[in-house]
Amino acid sequence: MDAELAIAKSLEASARAESSFKHLERAHVLGQASTVQHVRVHFEMLRWAWRKGRASEALGQVIRIIGAATKTAAGWVPTGNTGGANVSPFKVMPVPQDLKEIIRSAAKPNT
Repeated sequence: MDAELAIAKSLEASARAESSFKHLERAHVLGQASTVQHVRVHFEMLRWAWRKGRASEALGQVIRIIGAATKTAAGWVPTGNTGGANVSPFKVMPVPQDLKEIIRSAAKPNT
């Protein structure tokens, strides 16, 4: 997840805002299982929206931060949802294959 956030930051710094947000969405998919990481990604999305002057995205992220903080631990998270305000916060979406592999390897017990 940290790698996706770093890529997003780098792309935004090079004036590639839309590409940057795509990596925030990928970080969201990776961070959904953890309340702390889920909230963290939504906060980064909120900061992105604020910097870009995207009011509807910012409002959507405020709502999603509240949802992530209160619903993640209970498992009320739609798998694969990219987390942007352009999609329903309840919509299950397909997880890209490369992210499935990352999630699978992170879930393996350390032996």
